Amino acid sequence: MERKLLVSVRTAASRVVLGSTFRADFSASLIVFLVAVPLSAGIAVASGVPVELGLVTGIVGGLLTGLLPGSSVQVSGPAAGLTALVYEAVRAYGVGALGVLVLVTGLFQVAMGLLRLGRWFRAISVAVVQGMLAGTGVVLIAGQLYELADSDAPSGGLEKLGGLVLLLTGTLESSTAMTAVGVGVGTVALLALWPRWHRPARVMPAPLVAVAVATAAVTALDLPVDRVRVNGLLDAVRPPDGDDFVRLGQFGVLGTILAFALIASAETLFSAATVDRLHDGPRTDYDKELIAQGAGNTVCGVLGALPMTAVVVRSAANARAGARTRTARVLHGLWLLVFAALLPWALEAIPVAALAGVLVHTGWKLLPGREMGLLWQDHRGEVAVLLVTTTAIVTTNLFAGVLVGLLLAVVKAAWETSHVRVETVRVGDGRVRARVIGNATFLRLPKLLEELGSLPRPGHSVELDLSGLRHMDHACREALTAWAERHTVLLEEDGGGADGRMIVV
Repeated sequence: MERKLLVSVRTAASRVVLGSTFRADFSASLIVFLVAVPLSAGIAVASGVPVELGLVTGIVGGLLTGLLPGSSVQVSGPAAGLTALVYEAVRAYGVGALGVLVLVTGLFQVAMGLLRLGRWFRAISVAVVQGMLAGTGVVLIAGQLYELADSDAPSGGLEKLGGLVLLLTGTLESSTAMTAVGVGVGTVALLALWPRWHRPARVMPAPLVAVAVATAAVTALDLPVDRVRVNGLLDAVRPPDGDDFVRLGQFGVLGTILAFALIASAETLFSAATVDRLHDGPRTDYDKELIAQGAGNTVCGVLGALPMTAVVVRSAANARAGARTRTARVLHGLWLLVFAALLPWALEAIPVAALAGVLVHTGWKLLPGREMGLLWQDHRGEVAVLLVTTTAIVTTNLFAGVLVGLLLAVVKAAWETSHVRVETVRVGDGRVRARVIGNATFLRLPKLLEELGSLPRPGHSVELDLSGLRHMDHACREALTAWAERHTVLLEEDGGGADGRMIVV
């Protein structure tokens, strides 16, 4: 009897826990859904594709990626970090080719996850990642300033920045453009101020409130600003055909796919590291999360939708809303599906300037102001990597900028680890011992040869001791041998590698 009573108590307790968990996940899913709608629509418009494709990516990110293992509370969808790259790809190859690009990107991510390469993304320099986000933020803000004034943005980061003066003068001369700017600026202001009202902000997310207020004002006052165009969910979905797959033979297309895969994966896994700090649940399995993202992008590619990543804004909203399991992100995808199927006309009332305001605010949050200050205090070399990466992204493109940042980070690391010095000691009988200490690489070779050139000669024999070297590359070995041959005769060499000792006269 006691055993049955104990079992009944445990069963009742588990039901209470399950019920409490579901309620928390249910409420969190609604909040994430309300955040996802304006962000998905805005990113689609900024990417140059139909607004419905942003919703499709969010739906797949919830219903498919949300079900797969990897992270428990991280939410996926179209991300601002890929907006500039997607825009350039659509401009170069057309909307039809987007499905192929995203499909192959997804397969590539699945392969990386199966090969257990997810953990290696954690080895990427933080300065490069922050530079990537900063460059993306600058390009995103520059592009959305044109949308803020209902103007067409030029292609390329430099062109966008260079045209801002003409945009300003043209806006000041147009009352219609000034009206659109007023709507966008009001949206940004509300986004910045809403979180300060803590109690309402817990119930209604700032992006939804800002877009809703802007939409209501534009509708009530019948303002002459551009609105979002909606063609229908089924009309927007366009699976790739045979002609689109032929593009895979183009070098530029393959480079774009590689950029999609690397940047989307890096953004996802760094988002996971951030979100893991916001909850007490299971930590993210990076390889499984990479496979989940790849599966989601594969399906998005089949549907011709935008590429997905894990989105910090949605994930943080999910975690802070109290989500405990994957149920929250799956339900958020379900709410997006219902909205896209039954209420797409609601998007037509949204002013484009309001969505541009949301993305300007998002781009601003990508700029690492506080992080740069911390780096400047202790790691000023990292600040240089961050700024160079940002500049390269703005002046070229996202992929080339990240490659430049990675190359600079590798060179910086090699330079910092290749310290080498020469210590000289007189050991009697006119002999001088020169002990080389540190890591002898080609980066420090000029300094090493300069110090060796200052050794006392002639009339003294020199004992060159290499046992203090932790590493010596081929360039330094050849240079030391050549130096000995030029200045004297090699009498003795004990051992090999960095443990040898040469006595020269």
